[in-house]
Amino acid sequence: MVAARLTVNGKETPISPAAPHTTVLDFLRERGLTGTKEGCAEGECGACSVLVARPGVKKPTDWVAVNACLVPVAALDGQEVVTSEGLATTDPSGAPVVLHPVQEEMAVRGGSQCGYCTPGFICSMASEYYRPDRCAHTDRSEPADQAEPAARADGTGPCDGTVPGGDSEHGPNGFDLHALSGNLCRCTGYRPIRDAAFAVGMPTQDDPLARRREQAPPEPVTTQYVRDDGAFLRPGTLADAVRLLRERPGAMVVAGSTDWGVEVNIRSRRADCVIAVDRLPELRELHVGPDRIEIGAALTLTEIERRLDGEVPLLAELFPQFASRLIRNSATLGGNLGTGSPIGDSPPVLLALEASLVLTGADGEREVPLGDYFTGYRQSVRRPGELIRAVRIPRPLSPVTAFHKIAKRRFDDISSVAVAFALDIEDGTVRTARIGLGGVAATPIRALVTEAALEGRPWTAESVEAAARVLSTEGTPMDDHRASAGYRSAMLGQSLLKLYARTTEAVSS
Repeated sequence: MVAARLTVNGKETPISPAAPHTTVLDFLRERGLTGTKEGCAEGECGACSVLVARPGVKKPTDWVAVNACLVPVAALDGQEVVTSEGLATTDPSGAPVVLHPVQEEMAVRGGSQCGYCTPGFICSMASEYYRPDRCAHTDRSEPADQAEPAARADGTGPCDGTVPGGDSEHGPNGFDLHALSGNLCRCTGYRPIRDAAFAVGMPTQDDPLARRREQAPPEPVTTQYVRDDGAFLRPGTLADAVRLLRERPGAMVVAGSTDWGVEVNIRSRRADCVIAVDRLPELRELHVGPDRIEIGAALTLTEIERRLDGEVPLLAELFPQFASRLIRNSATLGGNLGTGSPIGDSPPVLLALEASLVLTGADGEREVPLGDYFTGYRQSVRRPGELIRAVRIPRPLSPVTAFHKIAKRRFDDISSVAVAFALDIEDGTVRTARIGLGGVAATPIRALVTEAALEGRPWTAESVEAAARVLSTEGTPMDDHRASAGYRSAMLGQSLLKLYARTTEAVSS
């Protein structure tokens, strides 16, 4: 068995003797790469972000920013990582000679004060800087505030594009500020950071990290990293994973580790055995057919978002509100559903879409409607040794959809209430209604009584107001530090009224 190794800033480094639960963050800092910082240890501040070479959507490789505080270093066996130190051009001693364009813009535009958050911002910005289709979504004729025009892909001039201008969250250079939604700054303020993001041009032809995108990322390797204090195993196939689960029924199954990583850091939980399924090819397929869409359970949310490219409007509305870009770069639908959390963001949407789950285990494969999947708080019908292989969404899709997430923050927050709608309204009458709810019961639920109150009735203010009163009684909401039960119930009814207002405004306009 080949020893577990990781390539960091172009240099291959053995993972041993790190413990199996050691995070990428601690591994890097122990080797002197202290630009990677620990802020929250929960994936909320982004001070720890690094770049990882992953399979690309538009090019063979994408440079993807992830939270190093959540990912076990053994999970990157055979992979490539670039830290903030690896972005600049350095001399043989390691001293920077030429700053990376992102670093340069952050420096000259005052985007750094105490500097603690800066390396994480820079890695997240670099991921967006190298996004292959960034130029295609711009039409930069005027510079952003205090910014020079973006360069073409060859570095010679403004980037030609197809979508005019920018807005408060999207720069005229195509930079999407949502790329920084998982990065927090406590002292500088975000205006100079935004200015730096909107000022960067396009990678030049001699940029080594840009050229690296033209080659495939490292293939996933089969990993057996075993130490006295635990084991980290990465099987090569789904059959191998099922066999391992049968042999080790108490093993912890992880994909993006965005949930388990928090348990390790904050609650000091340890597992005798961790089995990683995030790179299993059988769990990373995506098929769009005439009758259904099948999404592999181990595809990251970012991969799903970019590969579907709006094919499922309700999912497209969900993704920007699901945690942060850093989390979505690692998190998976399989992981979100596997935890069984009643406040996960994807279950209400998938319930409204009438999705089903494909479960695979030693006894074969079975399909379970998501409405029948949850059986109690963080409990499901998934049997010991079973994995979620895929999520199936039937077609055709309902034409009227919406996802309303009620939370204390607009982005990167846990929902107090989540409501997903999928309605078919024909000739002013509701033919079908599917409503998924989160945060109002021990499990995600369908609002079945409200659906029945809507179907067959006119889509009018009177009938919608009556259905909204019904919706406010669905579930068994509770009081906690995020919201009161009364507030949650009120928000359910308001969500339906909001949907009605939006649809009538669309018709009148």
